[in-house]
Amino acid sequence: MSRVLTQPVSLARMAAVISLFFVAACTKVERLAIPSAEAADNRWEIFDASSEVVVDHGAWDAFLENYVSTDAAGVNRVAYGAVTDDDRAALMKYLEHLAGVHVTKLNRTEQLAFWINLYNAHTVALVIDNYPVDSIRDIGSGLLSTGPWKEEYILAYGEVLSLDDIEHGIVRPIFNDPRIHYALNCAAYSCPNLGKRAYRGAELDAQLNAAARAFVADPRGVAIDERGRLTVSKIYSWFREDFGKSQANVLAHIGQYASDELKAELAGRKKINRYAYDWALNDAARAAN
Repeated sequence: MSRVLTQPVSLARMAAVISLFFVAACTKVERLAIPSAEAADNRWEIFDASSEVVVDHGAWDAFLENYVSTDAAGVNRVAYGAVTDDDRAALMKYLEHLAGVHVTKLNRTEQLAFWINLYNAHTVALVIDNYPVDSIRDIGSGLLSTGPWKEEYILAYGEVLSLDDIEHGIVRPIFNDPRIHYALNCAAYSCPNLGKRAYRGAELDAQLNAAARAFVADPRGVAIDERGRLTVSKIYSWFREDFGKSQANVLAHIGQYASDELKAELAGRKKINRYAYDWALNDAARAAN
């Protein structure tokens, strides 16, 4: 009788394999929970290509300048707990200003800048109003709530929307640009950085490219360990359809914004080893501790 000799498997290695299995399973479940990109209301598809109307985002610029700082690791943090009553009032006035903007009278790039700023400013205001919290996912109504994204409370030209409505019902299906995932900020540590300036139609293409390059260059976006294993952000799994459907296409997308050094390391790869994401709040106070 023949015998098959096998190498003993260490408990540590078994634990690592089991951990990777559960991480992969959780990522797939999370992916299934992401709403599909479907236009919620045809009215938001209307735009004026000849429009020269420019939305004033100066108040949002001022807030970002005062309360967003970059930590030693390159993560943009928000000083939620330091926001004064006057600055919170100014932020709410800015959101009231955006609520009255005639969105369909804007040109396409001005529209997209409007929606990104509206989403980000409302997200920040929401965290401020519920601070302190460990994660934005702790905010929400109901025992089974996993976050605030489905809550309808955002005013936009006479309509009441949720954060999900903006992201999945307007921005993703109408503008069909994967770079928006580098701009919309969910107040999490692993989210692409909240910028220190508002997005603007006239600068939008350059701003989105810069945000994409910054995230791909950050370990929160793309990391290769000493054994050559590739870990990327879960946004590339959650929104795989937006980045090209297959892992190979996701890697091709990443390559467009990678440094020459990273491109060389990614050359020939067809597989992503792991996806990662940290939902801890992007709080300046957390970085200080």
